[in-house]
Amino acid sequence: MSESSITFVNTVLVPGGLIAIMFSLGLTLTLADFGRLFERPRAILAGLSGQFLALPLLGLLIAALFRLPPEMAMGLFILSVSPAGVTSNAVTFAARGNVALAVTLTTLTSIITVVTTPLLIAWALGFYFGGGDAPELSVSRTMAQLFQMTVLPIALGMLVRRFAPGIADRLVKWLRPTSIIILIAVILFSVLISAELVLANLIHAGPAAWLLNIAAMCVGVLIARAFRLDDTDSMTVGIEVGVQNATMATFLSLSVLNSWALAITPTIYGVLMIMNAGFLVRYFRWKARRAGA
Repeated sequence: MSESSITFVNTVLVPGGLIAIMFSLGLTLTLADFGRLFERPRAILAGLSGQFLALPLLGLLIAALFRLPPEMAMGLFILSVSPAGVTSNAVTFAARGNVALAVTLTTLTSIITVVTTPLLIAWALGFYFGGGDAPELSVSRTMAQLFQMTVLPIALGMLVRRFAPGIADRLVKWLRPTSIIILIAVILFSVLISAELVLANLIHAGPAAWLLNIAAMCVGVLIARAFRLDDTDSMTVGIEVGVQNATMATFLSLSVLNSWALAITPTIYGVLMIMNAGFLVRYFRWKARRAGA
């Protein structure tokens, strides 16, 4: 693929897609929605525990288990410290889960990771590359970039919801499916541009990405159970912990760290997480039918 196409993906498609996704999330929010932090504290704590404690630890453990080379291990870790994705909200809606909980968790993780993700990536670069040929990262600049591409679009979407609710409703109907299309487009472009790299490492990186996704969803459900949540909320937390913002992970790999090798694992994960989330939803539907029998 041409250099101009690669530049387009790095500077336009991935950053623009991330901004559009975050804006669509803001269109669904009002300040009153954050009252759920106090109304459902156990559900929120379960989701945040899975996202910020369990998932990064799983990323480190699975990378070590599969003895991934530094680039793949780093890519897996970047994915594990990225926030939940808006795609998780769409999956939760289709599964008849707790959409309000899903949206709240996605928003919170998107805001918190503006600070946590650059710090954790900076640590992991030293851990995996041992001071060698590690990609360069400016923590403060990355925080500023993430703020511009997550918090500001969310805030702008909320302002549209506050002052022009009719326009917000119309935009949401268009942007909600568009967010999934953007995710697919980012993944497809990443695969096309780095096809040889992805195919050459698919056997090595694929099982690790698959196991991380399965483990993330299962651990999310188990944490929800530990917080005594019902089936609907447990399924929602499992989806939120497992369906990550692969677009952000790709942005961090390509546009911030400028490394196609780091994008291999997030690209594979982005494909697998949708299929695996479908299996989780089918399990809970089967469980509900069995309980009603």
